[in-house]
Amino acid sequence: MPSNETLNAYARLLVRTGVNLQPGQPLVVRCALETADFVRRVVKEAYLAGASSVDVQWQDDEITRLGYTYRSIDSLSTYPDWLVQRTRAQQAAGAALLAIVSEDPDAFRNVDPEKHRAAAAARQKATHDLEAYTMNNHGQWCVAAVPSSAWAGKVFPDLSSEAAMDALWKAILHTVYLDQKKDAETLWAEHSSALQRHAAWLNERQFVSLHFVNELGTDLVVGLAKHHIWGGGSEKCIDRSCEFQPNMPTEEIFTTPDRTRVNGIVYASRPLSHEGRLIRDFSLRFVNGEVAEYHCAEGEEALVSILRADEHSRYLGEVALVPYDSPISQSGILFYNTLFDENAACHLALGTSYPGQIEGGEAMSEEELLAHGGNVSAVHVDFMFGSREMRVTGIDDSGNETVIFEHGSFVI
Repeated sequence: MPSNETLNAYARLLVRTGVNLQPGQPLVVRCALETADFVRRVVKEAYLAGASSVDVQWQDDEITRLGYTYRSIDSLSTYPDWLVQRTRAQQAAGAALLAIVSEDPDAFRNVDPEKHRAAAAARQKATHDLEAYTMNNHGQWCVAAVPSSAWAGKVFPDLSSEAAMDALWKAILHTVYLDQKKDAETLWAEHSSALQRHAAWLNERQFVSLHFVNELGTDLVVGLAKHHIWGGGSEKCIDRSCEFQPNMPTEEIFTTPDRTRVNGIVYASRPLSHEGRLIRDFSLRFVNGEVAEYHCAEGEEALVSILRADEHSRYLGEVALVPYDSPISQSGILFYNTLFDENAACHLALGTSYPGQIEGGEAMSEEELLAHGGNVSAVHVDFMFGSREMRVTGIDDSGNETVIFEHGSFVI
């Protein structure tokens, strides 16, 4: 277990660098019951930073699983309006959001897929119009992690429960620079600047497409939206004019594909943990942007639930470049958690795109975003396809090719 000093430093980092909480601003924390000790530290740091209030929204995988077990499909198909109104009120107050993930990757493995699909569809429909608050960066938000015993046991199955928790804590703290001699907030500023330099290089070139090829069989051409914007590192909060870190850790630079100009096949290089279910060894074949064919060795029901979420969930909303020699990749740890595993490899996202990754996108209607090649969906699900031998070539509007990645890492 980390020392009290280290845990307090992590809580401070999430408040002051993650969401960059402003004086007088409310904070919403979403977290698991098992993380209570750490969350109390976050609450204290938030008040020390000047929070007007802190609302902690507790979650518990076992209670959720019991709901899936004993509730009817009709019951699960209704999402409580008071939850929608609570979020709407928090957004109206300009709250920052800190999501602390720690879920068991296998929590809902044996849940009836029809029940899971019904609950997800009800939630997505009820909360769809609320997603613009974070997707458009109207408020600061940050996703970070704290170990749970079930998650640690999955990542380190050969260790005792206590040793597994210690190992996962050590791995998490390494990814957010809290095991370094230098101040973590300073290191995050330097890391963010490095990511933004790569993004600026790509923004200057405005490639019309990227061609991905690797040793797993991926051969995919991803068209990029016109006037796309590469992002990475810190983001800017529109309503408060302050910077924040959406993901801690992060190693990616990302942009918006043209959802209708994606062709070829992609093979996932890491398992995808989605809402308590694992999806392994899958491939997707795209034709004119749409998933036309898929194969999956494990978790097919979960994959199908993503692809059938709505009319645009079979199209891409994000393409991200992550070097194979990133610290998370070099750790050799499979985290079974997208926050970490997406930062170990290049990845794509099925579903909605970030409006801010198209020039003027924050001011566009959903119809305008679609017209510009973006995607609008109730889901946004990242999956990893980068590998040691990944080669990425940028293609400009004259057909000229520039190698961006060779042997899994940047060569620019």
